[in-house]
Amino acid sequence: MGGASPAADARRILEALQRVVLGQEAATREALVCLLARGHVLLEGVPGTAKTLLVRTLALALDVKFQRVQFTPDLMPADITGVTLLTGTHEFIFRPGPIFADLVLADEINRAPAKTQAALLEAMQERTVTVDGVATPCRPSSRCSPRRTRSSSKGPIRCPRPSSTAS
Repeated sequence: MGGASPAADARRILEALQRVVLGQEAATREALVCLLARGHVLLEGVPGTAKTLLVRTLALALDVKFQRVQFTPDLMPADITGVTLLTGTHEFIFRPGPIFADLVLADEINRAPAKTQAALLEAMQERTVTVDGVATPCRPSSRCSPRRTRSSSKGPIRCPRPSSTAS
């Protein structure tokens, strides 16, 4: 940001975030610290507590590319990682998915199938994405903020338990 020191830049970013995200001082500070430490942030909470606003505002304050992905039970790994396409000239090209943004909000990750969650975790841990057996590195600045739905709110689709019948 061009400040006198990294600490001064971090203070300015924090102040900008706190002007927009009200009542979430600890979450705002901890999210910024985690990202400055090159980590990822897991945001949990009931609906309406500014989790999405926090991540979107952080991306604006840092001037980075932001993507939000709504995780649903039918979301496929390719929906977040990208796909290899055959062009009209009979060449294969890779079209990167939203996981290649600088800051990704993975909304309600616990609703997605295990394979899709695994693709997200690969990008977070290994900082690479594998599509069709080819590993593609993520941007060095890439960070993910997964958001998990609490069990008290409507979110994860639960399978019904089999009923036991006495014979």
